[in-house]
Amino acid sequence: MSRAVLSVGSNLGDRLGYLRQAVEGFADVLVAVSPVYETAPWGVTDQADFLNAVLVVSAPDVDEWGWLRRGQALEDASGRVRDRHWGPRTLDVDVVAVDDVRSTDPRLLLPHPGAFERATVLVPWLDVEPDAVLPGHGRVADLVAGLDLTGVERKPALSLR
Repeated sequence: MSRAVLSVGSNLGDRLGYLRQAVEGFADVLVAVSPVYETAPWGVTDQADFLNAVLVVSAPDVDEWGWLRRGQALEDASGRVRDRHWGPRTLDVDVVAVDDVRSTDPRLLLPHPGAFERATVLVPWLDVEPDAVLPGHGRVADLVAGLDLTGVERKPALSLR
């Protein structure tokens, strides 16, 4: 049995539609879906704002590599093109954490190396798991308390279910 926290985001085309495709793609293993947030781009800032959410998933027969493969398959199905690091994308599915698994493999770093400082991940995660802990970094609520939340706006009119 493994349980994973996945961050999903989109800033190209039908942003909400792509996030809904991700939810549908994980529907058989879905535990929780956060509200949708609109967030300023991170890293490369000369691009459109993102819609972001967090999915919590669980399955008895999927390990961290299985979650990565499922996410990448959904990215590919959305037509994602990987031509610019941190650039615009139709769909981004990041594996944030899988149980207490640690990985230094460059293809799958766990927990996700930037998650501890990204409101785009931590704020939606906190919505669905108020007691969440990011392995190696502590309580998500404490991490969020130390972040600048400028540019992170909850969008209650947008639903992923």
